[in-house]
Amino acid sequence: MEKMSRERQIYKVTIIGSIANFVLLVFKFVAGVLGKSSAMIADAVHSLSDFVTDIIVLVFVKVSAKPQDAGHDYGHGKYETLATAIIGLVLLMVGTGIFWSGLSKILAVSRGEEIGSPDLIALIAAVVSIVVKEILYRYSVIVGRRVQSQAVVANAWHHRSDAFSSIGTALGIAGAIFLGKDWHILDPIAAVVVSVFIVKVSIQLLIPCMNDLLEKSLPEKVEKEIITIIKEDPQVADPHNLKTRRIGNDCAIEVHIRVYPDMTVREAHVVATGIENRLRAKFGARTHVAVHVEPTKNE
Repeated sequence: MEKMSRERQIYKVTIIGSIANFVLLVFKFVAGVLGKSSAMIADAVHSLSDFVTDIIVLVFVKVSAKPQDAGHDYGHGKYETLATAIIGLVLLMVGTGIFWSGLSKILAVSRGEEIGSPDLIALIAAVVSIVVKEILYRYSVIVGRRVQSQAVVANAWHHRSDAFSSIGTALGIAGAIFLGKDWHILDPIAAVVVSVFIVKVSIQLLIPCMNDLLEKSLPEKVEKEIITIIKEDPQVADPHNLKTRRIGNDCAIEVHIRVYPDMTVREAHVVATGIENRLRAKFGARTHVAVHVEPTKNE
């Protein structure tokens, strides 16, 4: 029931976002073309990437919610991490493309070429985008943190990056419209500024995803907490060979412990089960825990 509730919440927030993104990207493209604004067209491309990543989240979250099966002993959690990585890559490519387009226009102006002034419709579209995307960000990040979904939180930051990019777009367009011919260059400058922010956000998303996909251990602070939880049982000695990693929003913990040599198999099993239960109570019911029991060494 909990999984289904989580999945429904993720679908709801993502579908709302995808509908808003589709409406915005159409509005922005039309406003960018009719308003002759390269910054607005760049912003529209960013919204298109939002729409594409919404679809990616919908597909991958459905897969990641599946339980473990014969071919996936640790479940499908990393599909959500993969979805977050794809979002980061899409943002990186979009940001790079917008940067190159804006830079090309700036260089053209530096060579003496003229670029036209954007129209008011482009500025209106930018303001509408700021309001809508900030609302989507706040809604998505609240839901994403509540259901502990990497992909939804990543998508929330995608909304926020779009809101910030629209602020830069609005300032550039407003300057180009109201400050006169000599300031038309503000439109492509705004596009370049937006692209730098987009690339920064993409890198912030990609680094933790790469760590998870490359099996990086949990932070040292978390591993120390795991050892502390294991040592709560006075019958346990010398927890060692601790191995940890993330599996999507869950984690895997493997550890060796030592118990008294005269302990029965049943008693050792009870000790190991107690450790598993305490760790799952702390890190989530879907935490993968493997406890290997060894006899204490003779002094």
